[in-house]
Amino acid sequence: MIEVSMAFKNSDTDYGSIAKWIHWFMAMLFLAAYVSVYYRQWFTEAKTPENWTALQLHLSFGVSIMAIVLLRLVWRAMNKSPLPEPGTNMEHLAAHVGHYALYAIMIIAPITGYIGTGVNTEFFFLFDIPKFSDTAMFQYFVVESWGLTFKEFEKPIDFIHKEILGAWLIWILIAGHAGAALFHHFVKKDRTLKKMTSNAP
Repeated sequence: MIEVSMAFKNSDTDYGSIAKWIHWFMAMLFLAAYVSVYYRQWFTEAKTPENWTALQLHLSFGVSIMAIVLLRLVWRAMNKSPLPEPGTNMEHLAAHVGHYALYAIMIIAPITGYIGTGVNTEFFFLFDIPKFSDTAMFQYFVVESWGLTFKEFEKPIDFIHKEILGAWLIWILIAGHAGAALFHHFVKKDRTLKKMTSNAP
């Protein structure tokens, strides 16, 4: 019973099963969010049911990412991280910077996606989540404090979400993250990748 409960948590050598599930579930959600938005852009016509469905799936995946990020942050705060593999101070610094950048993206991307969307989110067509412009927070902070309309507010938020994050920054960070894992696995031949995939030595 003790061994089973310990497997859920991180150890000095490996991530626990919960951290692994959250990590890979997040990866699948990001992939699904990209597939849905690119499908909408490339294969559907504006103002068609298919276009709307793809948009709503993208929004639903985004909201799911936001929820899982919160869970991931809570679980990370409750667990120690495995000890780093041997490496130079520069390698360890680069790994920390990369991870913090990924966490920032995982928080900023879904938030800017939600607050810059002008329609309700039909969460996987189960129930509606009101758009940000219909909330009291939007009225207080954006309208009353900044004196902006939704169109004025939406333009810079959309630029951040679509042109900066979605178009290139997220891809760069994901490619760097995956590339570093593969470098550790095939070149340095250490356990960096295995910590998130298995408990095998």
